[in-house]
Order: sequence, then C-alpha cells, then structure tokens
Amino acid sequence: MYRTKTCGELRAANIGENVTLAGWVQRVRKMGAMTFVDLRDRYGITQLVFDTETSDELFEQANQLGREYVIQACGKVRERFSKNNKIDTGDIEILVDKLTVLNKALTPPFTIEDNTDGGDDLRMKYRYLDLRRNCVRSNLELRHKMALEVRKYLDSKGFLEVETPALIGSTPEGARDFIVPSRMNPGQFYALPQSPQTLKQLLMVAGMDRYFQIVKCFRDEDLRADRQPEFTQIDCEMSFVEQDDILQTFEGMAKYLFKEVRGVDLGEQPFLRLSWHDAMKRFGSDKPDMRFGMEFVELDDTLKGTGTFGVFNEAAYIGGICAEGCASYTRKQIDELTDFVKSPQIGAKGLVYARVNEDGSVKSSVDKFYTPEVLAQLKEKMGAKAGDLILILSGDNAMKTRKQLCELRLLMGQRLGLRDKNRFALLWVVDFPMFEWSDEEQRLMAMHHPFTAPKPSDIPLLDTHPEQVCADAYDMVCNGVEVGGGSIRIHDAELQQKIFEILGFTPEEANKRFGFLMNAFKFGAPPHGGLAYGLDRWVSLFAGLDSIRDCIAFPKNNSGRDVMLDAPSIVDEKQLDELCIALNLPTE
Repeated sequence: MYRTKTCGELRAANIGENVTLAGWVQRVRKMGAMTFVDLRDRYGITQLVFDTETSDELFEQANQLGREYVIQACGKVRERFSKNNKIDTGDIEILVDKLTVLNKALTPPFTIEDNTDGGDDLRMKYRYLDLRRNCVRSNLELRHKMALEVRKYLDSKGFLEVETPALIGSTPEGARDFIVPSRMNPGQFYALPQSPQTLKQLLMVAGMDRYFQIVKCFRDEDLRADRQPEFTQIDCEMSFVEQDDILQTFEGMAKYLFKEVRGVDLGEQPFLRLSWHDAMKRFGSDKPDMRFGMEFVELDDTLKGTGTFGVFNEAAYIGGICAEGCASYTRKQIDELTDFVKSPQIGAKGLVYARVNEDGSVKSSVDKFYTPEVLAQLKEKMGAKAGDLILILSGDNAMKTRKQLCELRLLMGQRLGLRDKNRFALLWVVDFPMFEWSDEEQRLMAMHHPFTAPKPSDIPLLDTHPEQVCADAYDMVCNGVEVGGGSIRIHDAELQQKIFEILGFTPEEANKRFGFLMNAFKFGAPPHGGLAYGLDRWVSLFAGLDSIRDCIAFPKNNSGRDVMLDAPSIVDEKQLDELCIALNLPTE
C-alpha cells in the first residue's frame, strides 16, 4: 500500500512504530549532515529526517527533492528534538529508511502556503494548486460538513430529498437564462434552471409534503463578490403551511447549523422580524446589517425650510446617521467620506456633516445657513452627544437617497470596527412589495417571482392598486447578507392567472409558459410554501470570507470565465451545424 498513516495523525503515542507516508513535499531544509523534509497531505504535515548516518544514497536522494514532488517515505517514528507546537504532529518526526519519488513536479507558479505570493488571477488559473493550501481546503471541508448537517436536520423534520431536472424550459421572469440547444429538436432550446421553483411546487401537488434538494442553479447575470453564474441552493418546500410554520422550521435550521458547524449558540429567542418598509426606512436596505445601530433619522422637519440652504429646502428626503465618537475626524477624513458618497457607484451629490463639540455646541459644514437654535435641534433629533459626528445626505428621490445613506452607514460601521465577522445578527425581512415597476419593460414586474402569493388581506387590491399589494414573502438576513428567501406560493389557478395578467401576460402566453403548472393546480394543489438558502453564502459567512469564490472548488471570475478551463470557448463549426445554429457576432 502507498501509506499506512496520513501526514496528520501521528502523535507521541506512535513513537517506535514503522510507518509509510505519502504526500507532497512542502519544503526542504538542508542543514549540514541532515536534511529535513515537510511532507504534506490533506490531513496535515509530518517532518521527515534524512541523515548521512542512515544512508549517503538516501541523503543525496532527499537533497534532490523539489517543492510539490509526490513521494512515499518509510521509516520509524521518533521523538522530535525541537518540537513544533504549531502543528498537530509537532512532537514527532520520521527517520526515513526508504524514499520513493512517485512523481516529480515543476516549480509551482506561487507558494503553496496560507500566505501565498499568488494573485487572484494566477491562483484561479492554477486552482488545483490553490486547493492544496490549508486555508482553501478548509473552506471545502466546512462546506462538506454544512451540507451533511443540512441533510441531517431536514431528514429529522421529515423532508424528502428529490432530484429535479437540469434541462428545463426557459422562464421569462427573473435573471437571464443560460440556454442549451437541442440537437434532436432543431431550433429549440432547454434552459438551465435558475431555481427548481415550478418543479418543487409540482412535487407538492404530487403529495411529497416536504421536499428538499441541494441543487445547482444558473443565472446569466452580472457578477459580484456574492454571486456566480452557477451556484448551489438548499432548496425546500412544504405543504399545508403558513408563513409562521416555514419561518420557525428554517429558523430552527439556522440555529442548528450555527451550533453544530460554527459552535455558536444563538439562543432560544426567535429572530427579529422587520417589514420591508421598515427596513428600507430605518436602514436603506432590505438586508440590513444589524450588528450595529446607526439607524437613519429623517430630518425634513428639522432642516427643510428652517434655513437658507437651498439643497435641503428643495430635497424630497433628508436623512442622517450619527457616528459615535467621530467628531475628531480630520478634514482629510471628511473629504474621503465625501468622495466616497460622490463616487459613481454611490451617486450622491455631496455630504453635509456636523460635529458635536465637547461643550455641546454644534459645528457644521452648513453653519452659515442655520441658526444655533436649529443646529441644537438637529443634535437633539439625532440623539447625538459630545464627541459625535452627524453625517447627512439629501436628494430628490427618497429611495435612492436612503440606499446611498445605507452605503455610508456600512462604511462607517466597518471603520468603527462594528462589523465583526465573528458576531452574527440574524433577522427575517417580511412583507415585501408584490410588484415593482420596471422602466426598461414599462410594466409591473414580480419582486420575487410570479408564483409568490399576495398577503390574503391585500388580494382585493389586485384589481385596484396592485402596486400597494404586499407579498407573503420573507428573506433571512445574516450580517447584511441575504442568505435565503422564499414565500407562500399561489395554489389557486384563478389567482395565478390574475397575477399573470397584472404582469402583462396574455392568457395564451401564460398558458404557453406555465400551462403545466396551472393545469396541475386544477387537480388539487395543497396550500404550500418554501424557501431556498444560498449554500455558498452560508459557507462564506461561517468561514469569514469576503467572497463566495473561496468556498467553491472551481469558481468563475468576475467576467464569468473559468480561466483554468478557458471557458466559455469557441466551439467547432461542425457542432454548430449539427445544432442548426449560425453565429451573428457583433462587429467592432
């Protein structure tokens, strides 16, 4: 056999044993008549010792080893003279009496260390080498454990794991589909699923009652740190449930995962529930980071019309946040904040600030426009005290300005050390708007998807004021990241048809796209609802990562490319001919 032990399991209790190890050469240290080799596998590192007293030939062989050579070493476990308490095997070493080189290796393009000298692009090109690093491998081990615990929890709650197809029909709502041409049906296409949404609803019609699947999903959308063109969902659905049933079940799962995987006890108290409207008003986001306060304070009644500052007097919205203890910020620091909010990514026109001095007086960038009495009212309204800094944004669109203020709040939270990755604040955001207006489409669009049920009390508004209807939908948010979301589904064919009409589908279009679902409803669909967690996001949160790429074995870059496989790529003309596809590429 290639090995009798792994490189991470030998301890002082094994001293005197003859063992065989196999792995990769981490480093070679030549010290006169002795050579030390650190041998690494997935399980750890063990020090190998070669000396001239054992064998000159073996000693010379060891000195020819290079980094990442794959070797097999046989020898006796002995106590290590200079112990290393940084590794689990640091009390022992192997005095080697036989060495076999299983495979030589080129010098890797970057060091296989936790603190590597390789940049992102280089590491992604050689991802199979990057995965040898402890910090990257541990993310995949965490992912494995999380998936395992998800299955254990859901199985204990009576859920049945069912696989759904990866080749389905295209859907018109949501992000763009990845489409797959069908050779056997020329001119027709499959789509890769953005979600198994309609399929899991059909499983409820089929009487499966409780379904889950850890499933790959695909969306052709612009990428960010928390998005990939292909991602993994923990997809779940339940029959004969209301919103509270689902929230309690998956709140329980979140607490279970935190305790079993992360070792964090979230307690018995239910998670905070915040309506979408409150979240937007207080934090400017439907996924607020609740690890810190710094809530928005609306200042229209304090600053609008009470002075001669035209920007405020003409604004549709004025809002501020209070940064505790930041009155000492220098002009340079204030300018940095101003440049941040005025950047193209944020889009504010400017920033107003007010310092609360130690004597309680207020010094503001708009002093000349307001009396000391108005500035004192500003301090009181903000709840500011001596040493605090008030930051104010205004604009002609309340929603847009709140989102800008949200970005400023997050930046200040980061600067003040309030966004500790080892603290976790979870909440449910509920009662989302059912629809949102699309300027591009010039029609109402489903904020979640067209199968989301309206709140029962809002159903009469569908005929008169659909824009006011709230959805029976919910998102779970952790540390400012949406980790999952779902809704109670429509299970009545007539109500589903009405939603399609509001979304602009003719009966013929709706039947063509979703006739299979509406027909299924006619055969007795139970009330049902569900939720999907983003497994990649959960793992990145648990691991304290800034990007989900680091917990995916082979991720794409920000352009949606796999630089290791050089995909996507041009396909052979013969393949296109078989698929009856002609390319019409844009000209430069």
